[in-house]
This record gives sequence, C-alpha cells and structure tokens, in this order.
Amino acid sequence: MPTKRQKPPFRADHVGSLLRPAVLHEARAKAARGEIDAMALRAVEDAAIREVVTLQESLGLQGITDGEFRRTWWHFDFLSGFDGFELGEPLDKGTFQGSEEQPPRAMITGKLARTKPVMVDHFSYLNGLTDRMAKFTVPGPSMAHFRAGREGISQAAYPDLAEFWADLTAAYRVELGDLADQGCRYLQLDDISYAYLCDDDIRANLKSRGDDADELALTYAQALNDAIRDLPEDVSTTMHMCRGNFQSTWAAQGGYEPVAERVFNTVNIDALFMEYDSARAGGFEPLRFVPKDKLVVLGLVTTKTPELEAKDTLKRRIDEAAQYIDLDRLCLSPQCGFSSTHHGNKITVEDEIAKLRLIVEVADDVWG
Repeated sequence: MPTKRQKPPFRADHVGSLLRPAVLHEARAKAARGEIDAMALRAVEDAAIREVVTLQESLGLQGITDGEFRRTWWHFDFLSGFDGFELGEPLDKGTFQGSEEQPPRAMITGKLARTKPVMVDHFSYLNGLTDRMAKFTVPGPSMAHFRAGREGISQAAYPDLAEFWADLTAAYRVELGDLADQGCRYLQLDDISYAYLCDDDIRANLKSRGDDADELALTYAQALNDAIRDLPEDVSTTMHMCRGNFQSTWAAQGGYEPVAERVFNTVNIDALFMEYDSARAGGFEPLRFVPKDKLVVLGLVTTKTPELEAKDTLKRRIDEAAQYIDLDRLCLSPQCGFSSTHHGNKITVEDEIAKLRLIVEVADDVWG
C-alpha cells in the first residue's frame, strides 16, 4: 500500500512560484520609479514571504518555498548573478502563444563565473521561517543556452562550447554548494528545455540554427549532472519540465516520447516534475522509461486557468499513470508555478489556494 512520504518530493507538492500580492507589485513599481530604495523593497518582500510561508503551512504542504517573491523572472534572476551573463532582446514575438510581451533571452558576453553568492540569502531567509522542508528552485543550466544557442554566446569568450559548459556548471556547483551548506535539502532544477525538445516546430527551428534536438537533450542532461555532482547525498534533487507558463500562455506542445528514454535514464536526480494538465503534454506512456530509482510528480492541476479540477478526474488520471509506473513512485502537483514571472498567471489568489488545497486533499485520499 502506498504511504505518505517523509522526504521530498512529497505526495502533495508544488512547483515553486506563487502569485505575488498587490502590495509587492506596488513596491516593485515604486522601486522601478526610484520612489523607494532596495532596502525598502526588501522589507516588503520579507513580509510577503512570511505570509506566503504561513499560507503554505496552513494548507498542509510539506515543501515550503518563498514563492520566488524576490524574482522578476524564474530563470534570469539566478543566471544574472553569474559574471559574464546579460539579458538580450527577445528572440522573436511568437514564443508564447497569446501574449504580446515576450521574455528576453540569455546572452553570454564574457567568461562565466560565480564570484559572489547569487541567492543563498534568499534560501537562508526562507529556511528561518519554517520548521518544514524549505524547498529552493533554480533554473537548469540549459536555460543559459536553449533560447539563443550559439548566437547568444560570445565567440571571443568561448570559441569552444565545451569551455562554456565547463564554466557554467562550475559556477552552479559553487552556488549550489553554498545553498547546501546553509541547510538546503530540497533543490529543484527547472530544466524546461526537455519538454520543448518534444515540439516538432521547435525541433525544426533548432535544426535550422544548426542544433540537433536529440544531441541537445543529452548535452543538457550532462550539464545538469555536472552542476549537481558535488551535492551531499542527503540533498533531494528534482527536475521540473513544462511547455511554457508566461501569463497563462504556453510555448511548446508534444508528448515526452522523443526525449523520455535518453533523458530519464541520464539525469542523476531523484524525481521528475512533469506537466500533465492538458493534451499538449501527451499521454502517460513515456513514464515506462522512468528508472526504478526515480519518482514522478504528476502535474495534473493547471495553474493557467481558474477552473477547479474534479477530484474523481484527478484520481482517475493518477490510476492511468500507475499503469506505467508504480503508484508508490507517484506524487501530485500543479503543472507549473502560479507565477513563473512577476506578472503571474491569469487567476486569483483564491483560485491558487483552492488548487493547492485540492492537491493536498487528493493526495491524502490516494496515499493516506
């Protein structure tokens, strides 16, 4: 009989980001206009994080995040902490379906290095607020390459891409090591590129720029392994995959089959957070490739729309997934964060709460 899990990932879990409260949006806008300084903004962030930690605890969640409340972008704020990284113009206007605004892209303009802590203080503050498991999220290293590719990496700094990957993963190891030293025992790498590599149009675009999607999948998996290789054994590592989550929009579609066998068996992580809230993610058949030492967190509850899923539907879908992987190796979560960027998805905090509560209740019904 499946049981409650005492270590991450938890039967009822969530990806990480949460909707920012109005007071935080207002403070960010004031800071951007120069009306308040960084310390004043930090105080507002601190208070908002305290409240959202209490909220997660009250809902019965065991993995507690800071909602990514100090971040503008789920990935760029972290990568921007490395020397040699800058933000460039959006690659195109059609990345996210249904949104006029498009995210910038990663540009490597010089040698990459981690010469000062990036988000260690973010974790330390969170960890001091809860007696439960403080979960911290960082982008996977592929996010420094995927959107712009070779064009986004300085030829002068990196004539050989092997040196780029070596410097990038070395920078990760220093930052992740410091996070572990501060007590981080639940680390999630948001490495969404693998799901994008399942989209036929994206695969064709990659080919046109000179990249092979299947080779990239292995390159990215090896980079992730290199980034986390020195972490203590008691750090639970997970990897989140999705097809885009910017203001309730999406960027890719297609089931996991093209990458499932090679990626699932290559990445040295403990669990996979997998988007499964819509037909865009395909069926559960690729779960047959998940090795027996890994768990899967089924992202069955959408963060994109306010409609609340039916409990019976979620339980039926969990049973369907269990045809390909043991029920005891499954957990439940939303398909992505509720606010991957500071903008947030087009739902309310009340919707967010209802969905998180639903996940906890269904997990209790299924796993006890």
